[in-house]
Amino acid sequence: MKKKVSILVTVLLVLVLSLSIVLSACGEKDPAPTPTPVDPYAGMSHAESSSAAYVNALDEFYTIYSEARAEINDLDKRYALMAVAEAKLLASGVMLPLTTKGGNYAISRVAPYTANSTLWGNDSYRFHSVRVATDPITSEDRAHLKAKFGELKGTGTYLDYVDEYLAGKGYTLKNTYSLGYTADPSVWDVSATSKAVDSEAIVNTFDGLYEYDVEGIQKPALATGHTVSEDGLTYTFTIRTDAKWFDSQAREIGNVSADDFVAGLQHVMDADGGLNYLLEGVIKNASEYLDGECDFEDVGIKAEGNTVVYTLETPTPHFLTMLAYNIFAPLNRAYYESKGGKFGNEFNKEAETYTYGKTPDSIAYCGPYTVTNFTEKNTIVFTKNPGYWNAENVNINEIKWLYNDGKDMLKAYNDMKAGIIDGAGLGTEALAKAKEEGEKYGDDTENIFAKYSYVTSTDATSFMAFNNINRQVYANFNDSTAVVSGKNDAQKIEAKIAMNNVHFRRAISFAVDRVAYNAQSVGTELAPLSLRNSYTPGTFVYLTNATTVKINGKDVTFPAGTAYGEIMQAQIDADEVGITVWDPAADDGVGSTDGFDGWYNPEKAAAELAIAVKELKALGVNVSTSNPIHLDLPCAVFSAGWTNRAQTYKKSLEDALGGLVVLDLPKCENADQFYGAGYDTETGDQANYDIYNLSGWGPDYGDPQTYLDTFLPDGAGYMAKCIGLY
Repeated sequence: MKKKVSILVTVLLVLVLSLSIVLSACGEKDPAPTPTPVDPYAGMSHAESSSAAYVNALDEFYTIYSEARAEINDLDKRYALMAVAEAKLLASGVMLPLTTKGGNYAISRVAPYTANSTLWGNDSYRFHSVRVATDPITSEDRAHLKAKFGELKGTGTYLDYVDEYLAGKGYTLKNTYSLGYTADPSVWDVSATSKAVDSEAIVNTFDGLYEYDVEGIQKPALATGHTVSEDGLTYTFTIRTDAKWFDSQAREIGNVSADDFVAGLQHVMDADGGLNYLLEGVIKNASEYLDGECDFEDVGIKAEGNTVVYTLETPTPHFLTMLAYNIFAPLNRAYYESKGGKFGNEFNKEAETYTYGKTPDSIAYCGPYTVTNFTEKNTIVFTKNPGYWNAENVNINEIKWLYNDGKDMLKAYNDMKAGIIDGAGLGTEALAKAKEEGEKYGDDTENIFAKYSYVTSTDATSFMAFNNINRQVYANFNDSTAVVSGKNDAQKIEAKIAMNNVHFRRAISFAVDRVAYNAQSVGTELAPLSLRNSYTPGTFVYLTNATTVKINGKDVTFPAGTAYGEIMQAQIDADEVGITVWDPAADDGVGSTDGFDGWYNPEKAAAELAIAVKELKALGVNVSTSNPIHLDLPCAVFSAGWTNRAQTYKKSLEDALGGLVVLDLPKCENADQFYGAGYDTETGDQANYDIYNLSGWGPDYGDPQTYLDTFLPDGAGYMAKCIGLY
């Protein structure tokens, strides 16, 4: 980051503007002339202007975040500092959180939180521990269990409580689990894919070194334990001696060994399934091997007797959380080679002799299940393997996936009622059906929706509206005739100056009625449920120990178990910004950053705009109803849903700001134009908008760094381009 240069440039600009005002005011007779609005970064290269804009908007975030990233020995302090840093990021107003996935109505026989709920990796699709009742679980009982999960999380006693509670309520539990699916896996080689449709199925066929349990605790699986070197660069895992490999018929074919993880990592990099970027900069010489600059023997992984040793490029506190991804899955070298598999330059997935992973009959298994039936677009059956090393702790004997082509919008709902599958989301048609007077389940006298429906948990994907603080172009970079701004030159400069004022950015964020916005895609009733109020979900990480950090210079201690979102809120409250990102009562007492609108506040928007107007006037920008600030939000006119969202965004923003800001909606006639305005851009100077609402981010591993790194300076942060930088 060109921090010194950027600060000097910014300071010099302020001094020049200030001096012009002061000098013109020295005469007693002549009133001070209004300064002429000037592009704050005129004459700079894009890199220079990006650095200047970054310092102006995000210097406080970056200072605290740098301290957090450097904290590699105390994860609790690291997480707390990251939460403080994110609070500063949100307060900067460079982006407005919008929505996430989930937050829909459903009815299910599966008890809440008995499947893994980790927000990253593949472990959330491991279903061996789920508790499935023969009848749907009522909304009341589900809410009770969710609240209890909040109390018991981390104690290791939640599953026992669920068993006892459900039995006491008269439920009968079963050892099978049936669910619907919509697309077949395209490959059964877990090391050669980044597609969720593949990994969600295959994850039940193998174990990793460590896995997360249902309470979010990472525990040894194929490893019995590990050590970390004092410098944080070497991780040594001891491999259990009682784990076996099996074929699809559950016939034993060998012992799990340390070499299986070496073979697995090399195959991941050879197969190039789409996740290699996660290894680069983490595993020593991974980048060099991928670029053909070294042999695999030089890569930072070795099998030493019964241990596998990983050597990292730099200390990486989140390394253990990465083990939840399939990139660290083991591979039985002998079985792989028996199916034509090769390593290094000899790997050729197109070879006629290469059959590994083509079907579930051509992979080796070391997990709780083998695939005993795979009928395309029909059925996938996972059957418990009695030879599995941890078979006594596998609660479900059979997992059955049943195909649904989506043509019958009531199929999942009807199959759930009939007991064919154990749960179903309630789409528009199913929701209406469930609410019908007289629609019951079995012999119930109460309406099925009232008695059994619940709101699904949201996931870790955050969709945002980004505010461009360094706009360079006013037509699409890949088509200069598409999505052309209607602003004149003066309006362009005034908008750019305004977008570099934090109070203006906050004003336009507080002015958006996000419930009304979201209702355009999910309907009025569900609109609040999938709202997100932060970038990193507030439940992404929790403190393990009591931790003290400074909030505006004052030591504040957060107890063990404090959620990331609660720390964000503490900093936001201390800054008196007026945003609510954390509600401890949300999600039935678990607490959440989702499910409510903590930003929309027309009064606060007007107050922030009043401050901005005064500050902008000193820079020559006279904001009035006859000279409003014009902002562009690209509008996908080819889509009624996207058009309605844009219109709603425009109406609420303009209404709240009293005509002092006008949101123009340049037309995107097709998807290519809509994507070309922002989503397909590679650098910030290609961003053709003032506000853009298509992009989002999801996590790669279990550290808030996976989100916050996207706003690093100097082009290192992937999402910084969304606010016009680098």
